[in-house]
Amino acid sequence: MTVSRTDRSGSAMQPLARKIRDRKAKLGVIGLGYVGLPLAMEFTRAGFEVTGIDTDKSKIDKLKSGISYVKDVESSTVSEAVEKNRLHLTTDFEALSDLDTVNICVPTPLRKTRDPDISYIHAAVREIQRFVHKGQLIVLESTTYPGTTDEVILPILSQGGLEVGRDFFLAFSPERVDPGNAHYKTRNIPKVVGGVTPACTEIAIALYEATVDEVVPVSSTRVAEMVKLLENTFRSVNIGLVNEMALMCHTLGINVWEVIDAAATKPFGFMPFYPGPGLGGHCIPIDPFYLSWKAKQFGFEARFIELAGQINGYMPQFVVERITDVLNKHKKAINGANILILGLSYKANIDDLRESPALDIISVLHQKGASLKACDPHTTKQDRALVKCPIVDYGEEVLRWADCTVIVTSHTSVDYHLAVKECKAVVDTRNALKGLSGDNIHVL
Repeated sequence: MTVSRTDRSGSAMQPLARKIRDRKAKLGVIGLGYVGLPLAMEFTRAGFEVTGIDTDKSKIDKLKSGISYVKDVESSTVSEAVEKNRLHLTTDFEALSDLDTVNICVPTPLRKTRDPDISYIHAAVREIQRFVHKGQLIVLESTTYPGTTDEVILPILSQGGLEVGRDFFLAFSPERVDPGNAHYKTRNIPKVVGGVTPACTEIAIALYEATVDEVVPVSSTRVAEMVKLLENTFRSVNIGLVNEMALMCHTLGINVWEVIDAAATKPFGFMPFYPGPGLGGHCIPIDPFYLSWKAKQFGFEARFIELAGQINGYMPQFVVERITDVLNKHKKAINGANILILGLSYKANIDDLRESPALDIISVLHQKGASLKACDPHTTKQDRALVKCPIVDYGEEVLRWADCTVIVTSHTSVDYHLAVKECKAVVDTRNALKGLSGDNIHVL
């Protein structure tokens, strides 16, 4: 396996760069989820012809019909791109043979042992290897441990004899999607890019400069891979710290939310993070353990990461303990109690249930014999299969039914005044009831 670092004589880079500049390059995206679909749509918006590939035929069928299943992508945008032949959709990887660039946006979950599961990356790269050709750029966007691009992907793509940095180009650019964020979208979030060679970096920069507002080049794929893990580890550790402060403040009889609000008035040296019922989403609960796993391969113990993970992982259990305490005050056992879960998604104003703490809380409450119902204005039919309790409409009837209502996700469309008015007891894990008063309110 040869890695070209400087020689560009006979390189396929300049022809590919011209194609990208002239918007004649045919672009591909593998994995049309929360990362891949918005990226594909940005490519079409920038004037490129894009092929989206996904093994889930139901997703492909919906998109072909002009229906978006990702909240941050409007259905009208999809249907327009399909009608104008800017967006082609398929489950057939043979389409890769005709593409100039390929972005890999597949899931990277953790196994139950908290080891990285890069099987989706491996499967996608094996498909690409069948059709990789001279003058093609491959970019991995899926979050992974440092070294994946160089150590796993490069050897596979080089098996046919093509030379990286000369015949084909390979880079890593971490996704930075924040579902539900009305201000920061794919286009205006700076794009970090690191290639296997300088030529790889250069051609990847050309692709993203044609699509997004700002590109941030780094010296290698390993640096780019580490950037993403640092970003989410930073959040995980700081959320772990503030969750521990919440546990401590509860023990001391102090309102942690008031403490944070007061501390946030300091104009320097402090950044507010907020406690909650646990971590959710595909990134923050998972990515730090990719870094911790990799560090262990070199005999390094990532103690902050592991400790933050323990604290954050304990929060759903703590919420159940708070529910139990509140019910006890009303001379009610948790076994047989009617409990309403208010909010199911892992963060406000989205429909994403991935790793949601609500699912853990529901599971524990079930084990303790509680009778459960849930309300969430953003749930879909697919969500209902994941949630192990009835999902009902929000209103006076279900609020009066509940012995205890638990605010797990603070959607802005929910009338919390009604909850305070009608509920026997409310456990607020998100400070959703800030500014409201009542003897039935119990904060985290």
